[in-house]
Amino acid sequence: MVTGDVAPAIRIANLSKFFGDLTAIDDVTIDIPTGEFLVIVGPSGCGKTTLLRILAGLDQPSVGAFTVSTPKELGRPENSMVFQGDSLFPWMTVWDNAAYGLRMRGAPAAQIKEVVGHYLDRIGLTRFAKSYPHELSGGMRQRVSIARAFANDPEILLMDEPFSALDAQNKLLLQEELLRIWEEHKKTVVFITHSVDEAVILGDRIMIMTAQPGRVKMLLRVPFGRPRNVMELARDAQFGNLVHDIWMQLREEVDRARSQNEMNG
Repeated sequence: MVTGDVAPAIRIANLSKFFGDLTAIDDVTIDIPTGEFLVIVGPSGCGKTTLLRILAGLDQPSVGAFTVSTPKELGRPENSMVFQGDSLFPWMTVWDNAAYGLRMRGAPAAQIKEVVGHYLDRIGLTRFAKSYPHELSGGMRQRVSIARAFANDPEILLMDEPFSALDAQNKLLLQEELLRIWEEHKKTVVFITHSVDEAVILGDRIMIMTAQPGRVKMLLRVPFGRPRNVMELARDAQFGNLVHDIWMQLREEVDRARSQNEMNG
């Protein structure tokens, strides 16, 4: 949490979202400090993506509010979002997709060349710069999405289950890439996942949400230092214990969500 007089990057206060008679999110309050990597886990339908869309400005809360207090540098976007599915422009090359945000902001050509080149190198796709999305694997396309988001240099990065459709090997590789890129600038990140392992690997804190309506059930601080080695971390007994404890909390909500669905069905 924030200490002293320093404002959090994101402050969510008593936020609720209704869709007709349905309460998707109920009275969520949390402060997210600048530079924190917050991971949100919860059962399907608990409002995780709805909350992220509100933070991205794609939806509006029904009750309550959120504020963003980050440095407003000229030309820098407040946030960038990485979606669960493939969100690349199919008619653009890897380079043009990664450069899209910078070009829309009117960045100088020299800056675009330097920044895009840097992030394509970081994700290992420099030699695919002239390729099109249909020529890439799913994992490679998600790497481009991540490169585009970081190249755009947002104050806040919002990520909605970006690795959920990938096989275990690609997921591991992209977790490592994301951690390495994040270490460069330590942007404020709000990351949604259904994987408890992934939450512990990536996060500074983990917010567990209840079954619908989505409330904050628990906030946990991840005790592992940074930088993190994904493979070494997975061998740590404390890692396994923490994953187990989180899963036990989450399972209660998953079971409750299943019961709700059966009653409604």
